[in-house]
Amino acid sequence: MIQNTIERTSVELTKEDFVSDQMVKWCPGCGAHAILSSIEKVFPKIGYRKENFMLVSGIGCSSRFPYYVNTYGIHGIHGRAAAIASGVKIANPRLSVWMATGDGDSMAIGGNHFIHIIRRNIDVNILLFNNQIYGLTKGQYSPTTPMGSITKTSPQGTIEHPFNPGELVLGAQGTFFARAVDNNPKLMVDVMFEAAKHDGTSIIEILENCVIFADKTHAAITSKDLRDDFQVHLKHGEPVIFGTKKDKGIRLNGTLLEVVKIGENGITEKDILVHDQYSHDPGIHLMLAKMAPPHFPVAMGVIRSAMYPTYDDMVEDQITMGKNNTKIRCVDDLLNSGETWEIK
Repeated sequence: MIQNTIERTSVELTKEDFVSDQMVKWCPGCGAHAILSSIEKVFPKIGYRKENFMLVSGIGCSSRFPYYVNTYGIHGIHGRAAAIASGVKIANPRLSVWMATGDGDSMAIGGNHFIHIIRRNIDVNILLFNNQIYGLTKGQYSPTTPMGSITKTSPQGTIEHPFNPGELVLGAQGTFFARAVDNNPKLMVDVMFEAAKHDGTSIIEILENCVIFADKTHAAITSKDLRDDFQVHLKHGEPVIFGTKKDKGIRLNGTLLEVVKIGENGITEKDILVHDQYSHDPGIHLMLAKMAPPHFPVAMGVIRSAMYPTYDDMVEDQITMGKNNTKIRCVDDLLNSGETWEIK
């Protein structure tokens, strides 16, 4: 159930209520258009007053987002969106704070802020646009660019090991991590709604296509002929099954995951791992987040949604406790507290 601390709307809102009058300046075919459309669909579904939504961004193609949604927003500076969003939420916990960021903005220059907003578990929803490249600055490799990729700054192929965002989030003690792809709007809306329901920092990695500098970077799992065999859509309480014929599954064999085929070697649906997104233990969540071709499908949907106390709630508790336990009620009380003296 979505928190009731944020004021709910008394009138029915629609997608059109969140459509901005600003010209959208993303390249034709950019996956960001689909992400924007999904946000415009999910905000009225969440049910808060329009004035209670706040969008924060840093720098990059993704960070134009606040201009394109008809609600309050802050366009920040490179890598600092998490710091701004943290301050906004703590100063006004009655806002639903959303942050738009890219793989470069959040995990390169903003890497320190990114891991600490996750560690603190501040109730902010983070949309991580992962196109595996720097798009706005014209095609330099980013922290998620696959090793060996030829880019403007790696003409002989990048020799850096890329981040797996899910692995990074869970390593920073993340309580919510989901993954979607830009050519599946329904899945994006579903995981965004789940993120809104989660009390704490939620990270949604959106595998996005950059048609100019990294076209088809996710084609190995998004093309029509491959997606059924290389995407597995997780649903809480259901077995992890995938494949064109829905005859493949993920089994926990000892301490490792493995792909098995249902009906072969005595394998039945009862042998397949049942997804538990609410488990406090992140072990299996981490293994699911790390799955990748050619040996595994990529896990889509909500991978982890564990409930822990949030930083913003605990700040509120400390303020309340401080008010209840102090004799100082105004500035005069403060100035006249402790030792005082007169200067003649």
